[in-house]
This record gives sequence, structure tokens and C-alpha cells, in this order.
Amino acid sequence: MDYKNRTIVTEFTLAGLTENSELKLALFVLFFIIYSLTLLQNSVLIVLISWDGQLYSPMYVFLRQLSFIDICYSSSVTIRMLVDFVSDKSSISVAGCSLQMLSYAGFGGSECLLLAAMSYDRYVAICHPLTYLQIINKQTLTSLLLMSYIGGFLNGFVQTGFSFFHLDFCENPQAVHHFYCDVIALIEISCGDTRLNEMILFSIVGFIELSSLFVILVSYLCIIIAVLQIRSSKGRKKAFSTCASHLTVVSMFYGSIMFMYLRPSSAYSPEQDKIIAVFYTVIIPFLNPLIYSLRNREVKNSARKI
Repeated sequence: MDYKNRTIVTEFTLAGLTENSELKLALFVLFFIIYSLTLLQNSVLIVLISWDGQLYSPMYVFLRQLSFIDICYSSSVTIRMLVDFVSDKSSISVAGCSLQMLSYAGFGGSECLLLAAMSYDRYVAICHPLTYLQIINKQTLTSLLLMSYIGGFLNGFVQTGFSFFHLDFCENPQAVHHFYCDVIALIEISCGDTRLNEMILFSIVGFIELSSLFVILVSYLCIIIAVLQIRSSKGRKKAFSTCASHLTVVSMFYGSIMFMYLRPSSAYSPEQDKIIAVFYTVIIPFLNPLIYSLRNREVKNSARKI
């Protein structure tokens, strides 16, 4: 398309989850409750780990950071979605759209890398218990956390930069077929050549996802080999139980992200993508603290004590 037919876009119009006004009200109530519980549960977990001196191990430091990321990750999408449910106009400025994309892509990438770091922590705890605190010392812990945030927000900056400085849009306001500013949704409505954006998206998301998944798989392969060498069935059960919560979270998060972003472009469906996006931006941050706290005796004891 010729440059003269292109328009300088100043805002986008979000399609939202539904156009039915009655359903909007019901969804507002539902997601407001879920989001409130997400904030409450993750905040309580952060407070418990910060205040209780018994929850001092690196595992709980990782868990506290996971709760913080879940709050930020969910907030970057859910707050805007709730506003659109009760607003007649669902437009968002280019600056607001880019900030939202940077936020959810940054914290989403950070969560991927943090889950990989947590799997390495579980590997050291089970396979090298006597030297656990020497290996996962304060310096190593800080380095793993910094790598998670730096890698995640590098992903956010690259996706946001290529979306708003390389894609061309031909209408103002431009309609986005999603309930938030998702990079795939912007690629779909671009009127220019999107091949570079698709390649960048596939490459960076694929690298973060697959490298993190590789660390997780190798860590758990070593864990399984070590646990099977334990003679006591009670000991094996105890060792596996320490990994069950993490495995559950990893399966949900990585499964939905990989299905969302690592499909061929011909398989994209706006309505299907919305459902998947609700699951990994709203539901998973709500479930994570439940999964970790309900299966963790130390967290439950700390909650009772406080």
C-alpha cells in the first residue's frame, strides 16, 4: 500500500470480550471479583513470606517475586478490561496501548524466566541438598532474579518497539480485535508488510519459551532420576510433592503461552485468542497463589500464626 494512503494513528479502539451490554455487566462483576481475589491472595503471600522469618529459603524468595509479577501482569490487562465493561467508549491512545503492551509482555516474559529459575532451585534442593544454600546463595539468587526481569523486559521492549515503529496502520482510530493491545492483534490489522514483525515475535517468544522450557525439562529429568534412587516410598513421595505445585503452574502457563504465540499465522482466531488470553492473564494469576499455598504446609502454618 502506498504511503499516501497511510494515516498517523493517534488511538485504537478495543473490541472487548463482548458487545452484549447485559453480558458486559455480568462479566464485569465476575472479573472484578477474580481480580480482587488475585490482588488479595498474592498480596497476602508476599506479606507472609516477608514477615515470617521461617520462610527464609530461596524458594520463598522466588515465590514472593512470582506473586509480585502476577499482580503486575494481571493488572496490566484486567484494569483496562474492567473499565471497558462499564464504558461506552473503548478507545485507547497509542501511548496507553504501547505502555500496556510493554507491561504485559515484560512481566509475562519475566514469569517464564522466573519459573525456569524456580525449577533450577528445585533441582539443587533435591539433587544437592547438603550444598543447597552454598549453591543458591544470595549472589546467585539475585543474579537469577535480575536475569528474569532483564530478559522479560527485553522481550517487552522489542515487541513494543517493532509494533509501534515498524507496523503501518491505515485508519484512525484503528479497531483492534481484542480486549487489550496484543502484539498479534496489531499485526493482524496492519496494512503493511508484517513479515519482519512475525519473525521477531516468533523468534523472541520462541527463544524465551523454549530456552526456559529446556531448563525446566532438564532440571526435572535430573530430579526424577535422583528421586527414583531414593529407597523409601515415603521419601520419594515427599520429594515429588515439593515439585507438584511448580509443575502445575508451569504446565498451565507455558501451555497457554505456547499455544497463543507459537502457532502459524493462518491458525489465528480472534475469538479463540480472547479465551486463551483471559486464561493466562486473568485466571492463572488468580490460581497461582492458591496452588502454592494450599499444598504448602509452611505457608499455611505461617498464615495461622500471623
